[in-house]
Amino acid sequence: MPSRFLPRPVRAGRPQSLFLFSPALMCLVLTPMSVHSQERKVNPAFLDPEIDPDLPNVLLIGDSISIGYTLHVRKALSGRANVFRPKTNCGPTTRGLEQMESWLTGRDWAAIHFNFGLHDLKYLGPQGQNLANPADPNSRQQVPPDAYRENLARIAKQVKATGAVVIWRETSPVPVGAKGRVPGDAAKYNAIARDVMLELGGIEIDPFFDFATKHAKLQRDANVHYLPEGQQTLGSHVAEVIESALLGKPSVSP
Repeated sequence: MPSRFLPRPVRAGRPQSLFLFSPALMCLVLTPMSVHSQERKVNPAFLDPEIDPDLPNVLLIGDSISIGYTLHVRKALSGRANVFRPKTNCGPTTRGLEQMESWLTGRDWAAIHFNFGLHDLKYLGPQGQNLANPADPNSRQQVPPDAYRENLARIAKQVKATGAVVIWRETSPVPVGAKGRVPGDAAKYNAIARDVMLELGGIEIDPFFDFATKHAKLQRDANVHYLPEGQQTLGSHVAEVIESALLGKPSVSP
């Protein structure tokens, strides 16, 4: 008697559906999709400009505010300077201390326009949670004022040692309602930064805070970032400051 566990005979002419895949075949099937899913678009601001060896090199250092205006600065100074920036958000002064050497090496810089502030003054939770509630007694600023002063002084000395024209860019305003930050702290940190730059000497100051304040309508609601029109306006301002510095005609005086 045939066992009910024996395979059934295959009927002639009936195609068989086999769902047996080898590991190699699975890789062939899944790899293109996996590669595609892992592709990440590169922010155009992180790409190097078309380099003209006859033009001076300019370096922009800063957080997402500077990332937002980088392409506008590059366009405004087209034909007059090669505008670069680190391929990252430069974050707080603690990151600046860690990575500044790598950002500065590799090129001769005619001008360096730099800022740290918004990431220093923001609040973190007790476990390092980003943009914590400043009113919570367990929250803390990522880099409190005293540490900010010390870190910024070390960074400014390092930037100044390159021999480039150095421009400190004030930190932009914190609007009411912005998560994890306190309105008014930017002005406090700018006052600290100004003292640092004056003490070191030979560093120009970009009055970015006042300029941005005059264009507050171009800032997002309850957000430190700017609308596209705001990014363009800020970029035009930065380009003017840098070009004046390169020409030996600083637009501002410490």
